[in-house]
Formats: sequence, C-alpha cells, structure tokens
Amino acid sequence: MTINTNLFPVTLETQWQAADKFLAGLPKDKTLVQQGLNPRLIDWLLDPSSLTARLKSCCSEFRVEVLGQKIEKCNALEANEDIAFGEQVLVREVVLFCDNKPQVFARSLLPLNSLSGAEQQLAELGQQPLGQVLFNDPHLVRKCIEVAHFEQTSHLAQLVNALGMRQEHILWGRRSVFILKNKPIMVAEVFLPNSYAYQ
Repeated sequence: MTINTNLFPVTLETQWQAADKFLAGLPKDKTLVQQGLNPRLIDWLLDPSSLTARLKSCCSEFRVEVLGQKIEKCNALEANEDIAFGEQVLVREVVLFCDNKPQVFARSLLPLNSLSGAEQQLAELGQQPLGQVLFNDPHLVRKCIEVAHFEQTSHLAQLVNALGMRQEHILWGRRSVFILKNKPIMVAEVFLPNSYAYQ
C-alpha cells in the first residue's frame, strides 16, 4: 500500500493532557470509557518502552512509510517547555505498518538545534523507524507521557480515508518529549482504527 503523500503534513490539532492527571479523572467521565478507553488501550498508551519493538513483536513484517518531512516553525499547540513556539523544527510524519496493515500514525518534531553531532543522522532516517534509533541509545530520557483523542472530524480522518479504513470510533494517541544528550525530540503516536491497541 502506498500512501498519498499530498496529505503531508497531516498535523495533530488537539489538546494534550498529562496522562496521570487525565486518567485520574476517568471515573467521572464515563463517556470516554464508553468510547473505547479500556484497560488494554490504556496499557498501549502508557507503555514507556519502544512502540516500534512492541509492534514488531505482534507481526511477521514491520515497515515504515514516510509521508514526508520538512522544516517549519513549531506551532503553539505543539510548543512545550523544551521546544519553543516559533522554533525551527524538522517535522517528520510516518505510518507504521504490521503485515501490511496500518497501525500507527507518528509525527515527530526534531528541533534543528538537536540535529547536531551524532544526532545529525536523525534527519536522514528514510524508512528506518525513529523509535528504534532512540531506544538503542543508552542516554535516552523519556519525559511525561501525554494523551489525547481524535474525533472523526479531525485532520487525521483524511489520512484514515486514504488508507482505506473507516473511523468508526474515537482514535487515541500519546506523545512524549525525549531528551537525548540534552537535546529534545518530540514524538506523537496515534493508533489507527484497526490497531492492535483497540483489539
């Protein structure tokens, strides 16, 4: 399956919430539980280890398809204490496939200041998964996991349609800032409709 790269950048316009605070409020919000936020999905969302490694363990053939990457300014919704609003970042968007079935949409922000020294290689990954490179580095520190959900009306729905899937429920995602030798990199991952996380 080849994805229409004209969709790039898909972007992720949403309100992210720290996972611990968000989950603490869940018992009061039965609507979210009814919309598929069950213990299995929560386990996938909060898993601190490599998502790439976990997906690989679920299938015979894993691959990455790059939607695109380009340099732009960090927008207000994605800015945080490590990556400033307006800072120049390399945006990379990919879809992760297991046995030719789309599982995850990932959007990464790599500040140009972080792409120095050995980390210059991160700008030229091609079909190589970023997560695999990050988790192979012993210096990696993962900060707080944030979560968000995406309605059928989000920009993500266009990608879902292009992948030949139907979004019949809210999609869930997570994001984290990773610190690699004092260099921040932000990675957001959204589980697509037929992902293992929902099964």
